[in-house]
Order: sequence, then C-alpha cells, then structure tokens
Amino acid sequence: MRVLVISGELSGDLYASLLVKRVREINPGLHFVGIGGPRLRSLDIDIFFNAENLSLVGIPDLTQVKKYLFVMKKVKDLLQKRLVDVVLLVDFPGFNLRVAKIAKEFGYPVVYFVAPQVWAWYRRRIGLLKKYVDLLYVILPFEVEFFKKYEIKVKYFGHPLLEIVKPNLPSSLFFEIYQLNPQVPLISFFPGSRENEVARHIPVFLDLFNALQRKIPNLQGIMVKALGLKESPLWEEARKYLKVFENNQYDVLKNSDLAVLASGTITLEAGLLGTPALVVYSLPSIAYQIAKLLVKVPFISLPNLILQKPVYPEVIIEREGKEALLKTLEELLHNLERKEEIRNSLQTLPKLLGPQGASWRIAEDFVYFLELYKQQKRWLTT
Repeated sequence: MRVLVISGELSGDLYASLLVKRVREINPGLHFVGIGGPRLRSLDIDIFFNAENLSLVGIPDLTQVKKYLFVMKKVKDLLQKRLVDVVLLVDFPGFNLRVAKIAKEFGYPVVYFVAPQVWAWYRRRIGLLKKYVDLLYVILPFEVEFFKKYEIKVKYFGHPLLEIVKPNLPSSLFFEIYQLNPQVPLISFFPGSRENEVARHIPVFLDLFNALQRKIPNLQGIMVKALGLKESPLWEEARKYLKVFENNQYDVLKNSDLAVLASGTITLEAGLLGTPALVVYSLPSIAYQIAKLLVKVPFISLPNLILQKPVYPEVIIEREGKEALLKTLEELLHNLERKEEIRNSLQTLPKLLGPQGASWRIAEDFVYFLELYKQQKRWLTT
C-alpha cells in the first residue's frame, strides 16, 4: 500500500517523520511518497518536492503563488493516476486542505494529523475539515471537544513532543563544549523556522542583544538556526555578535537564563523544558492588520493557550513596538522571582499533554485505519 504524505513547516516535518517512522516499525510494507522537509527526507521517502520551498508567513507574492500552483498540479496528477492509495496530510493547512479537497474528489481516504488552529482563527476551514477529512488526529487536549462540536471524527492520543524534548548533554558538559561560562547570564534567541520570519526577526533580536550587552557587558548570547534554513548574510551578521548553533536546541533552551522565541512550536518545546522565555510575534503590516480582525484567542504562545493564563510574556512588535520589547526583556532578565514563577507554572504542562508515546499510539491507530480501508476496498471489488 502506498501513502501520500505531505508536511510543510519544520514542526509539521518533525511530527510527520515521527509518525512515519513509527508506522514503518509496525508495518514495514507500507510505502510513503510526498512532500517533506529534512527529517522526512532522512527516512528515505520518495520526496518529489522539498517542504522548505513552500513555507511562508503572511501573504504570498506572485512567485510563491506560481510555485504553489506548480506543486499542486504535481499532486493532482499523482492522485489522478492512482499512484497512491491513501492521503496523509500533516499540518500546513493553506496547502493541505486544498489537497484534501482534490483527494476526496478522486475518492481517496484522507487522514489529517495536527489540526489547523481553527479555534484561533480562519474558522471557515472547519467546514473543509468536515467535508474532506475522514479522520483527524489532534495534539492539543482542548481540541477534541472543539472538533466534536462540529461532528468531525477526531482522536487525541497525547502530544508527540513529550517523546523527544530532552537535553542531550549534562549542563556542565554543555558549558564546557561550547566554551560558555555557567556563572554568567546566557540569553538565547530563536528567530523562527521560515525564511521570511527569520529575515524579520534576526535584525530585531541583534538590536535587543546589543542593547542588553551595553548594560551587561559580559552577557552571553546564542542564536539557534532551525534545521533546513539556508545560509544568508543575516546569519553571518549574527555570528559577529553571538554564537550561532544549528543543533542542540534543547540543550540551549535548558541552559538559558532566558530565551527569546518567535511564536510557534518552539514555545511549547521551551515550556516543556521549563525555560523562562519571552515570546515575540511579528507579521508584515498588511498581514498583521488582517490577523487583528481574524484572531479569536487571548494568547499567541502554546503554553499560555494550554495553561489558559499568561505564563510567558508576549510582545507583538507591530502593536507594542521595539522599545516595549526591550523593556519587557530587560525586566524579565533581571527579575529572578518572575522567572521562578514561570518555571513553577510550567511544571503542570507535561501532565496536561498526556503520557509519552503519542506517536506510537497514533501510528497504531493509523495502521488500523489502513487495514479497515483495505478490507472495505476488497469487499467493494468482490
């Protein structure tokens, strides 16, 4: 049996790779083909387009639209030629919900893993999920009741990040290997996993670090370059002022006195490690104006949404401005009591996300779904 798997952003690529790996261990005979990032490609899957080239934040330009249309045509041709049996879509709703519609028109069973955040904004997608998706796997506990209200077949087995968010090194070894001083404050910066958001965040983060270093001359800084991001002059500029790491993000988070995070999955990873952090969100001006009208939730970071309280301070640059961002960061860096309060609040986060082993349980259920489909197909053709 052949499965078309499509993931987009780096977090989706991570979830997709975990699931595919587990599914193969249960049923090695399954063959996967599709679109993915570096982690899916490392599993020796037949990837016909790299996910990084489709990833964006905000409104796409003409070049990106043409790219989307080209790749969508390739997907449609593959489905039309019946080269796969089942469609597995992972996150990436702007693209994947269109694929779901095409797949359903050709009569394919469609499974969606990692729900679009329709509880936050863009609720029109609820109707698309209900119409074109046969089974939805969610990874946040409050999503189950939300989607059940709309009669969408939904299952929740916990969060896959619980299996993998762990430091690799003891703290003493981390500081020794990377020639850092454990007695001196360490601040880390995570500018995001998409090229356009990184381009917006790196200059802002470097200004922040330089402003802080003028007041704290011995302040240590690390910036983490997400897997799959291209080299650019921006990263070269960053290396002039702080260390740039391309791996070991969990070790960096665990050993940081404070982290500055672009809003996204990294906020949940930091939360699971108990790292005090400031969450930053930035959009192109037009996209920000649209988002103001559409967003329906009080928080932008996942730990705050799950815990339903403002554990992590959040700054939207277009709303508060860079001065407010620096002030909030400086106050948090020096406020030991506030950082301890954050750590204490985050202790309940892993319990709310369910027991470890979510990707195993999802894989088992997905294989069961495939078996049911195979039997149904056999029954219809006999």
